[in-house]
Amino acid sequence: MKNSGVFIVIPAYNEAGMIESVLQKLLAANYFNIVVVDDCSRDQTADIVKKYPVFYLRHIINRGQGAALRTGTDFAVERAAEIIVHFDADGQMSVEDIGRFVESLNGGRDVVLGSRFLANSGELTMPWHRKLLLSGAKIFNYLVLGVNYNDPQNGFRALSRQAAQKLTWKNDRMAHCSEILRLIKINKLSYQEIPVKINYSQYSLKKGQGFKDVWKIVWDLFINKF
Repeated sequence: MKNSGVFIVIPAYNEAGMIESVLQKLLAANYFNIVVVDDCSRDQTADIVKKYPVFYLRHIINRGQGAALRTGTDFAVERAAEIIVHFDADGQMSVEDIGRFVESLNGGRDVVLGSRFLANSGELTMPWHRKLLLSGAKIFNYLVLGVNYNDPQNGFRALSRQAAQKLTWKNDRMAHCSEILRLIKINKLSYQEIPVKINYSQYSLKKGQGFKDVWKIVWDLFINKF
């Protein structure tokens, strides 16, 4: 079966507004190993997801996106996944990009990272305040964590089975993005950054990171490192 070894892990928290459309697009593209990790949603997310032939996992308390991704990744590894793709539930990411992630991993890389700042990406559609936040995150990651990537807070990534077993991040919330990058360096994993188009909408922007989240991320990273 096409894509039989590819598992799509989707963290979801109160995503009733978009999760159905995301699942329909993934299934139409023949991705049948979909793992939705419901991070204790309080809306109709569970009812919607359970209508589809996907794996449904649920946290009994809200733990954060990093924890949901860890739960889903571990689940996929236990089920002999060859490739694990981290994908958002808010409709920002393009299903069409997944094939290029898989192709790169099949070419021998350990990790593939999506970037909004490479040629042919969606950078020009990004709101100015989001660009400012991401520029600051890039500088912080370089100066404090010693890692230098084009788009450090992009959650669109794909891991080989071996990489997924080595990348044991501990941050439960949004700081997991930077921690994963640091672990790639520590474990000397090969990686490639590829351009991706992020489809911003009023819905997704409401759920994204804002300035108030920056200090929490910085604090979590310092606690984890030191």
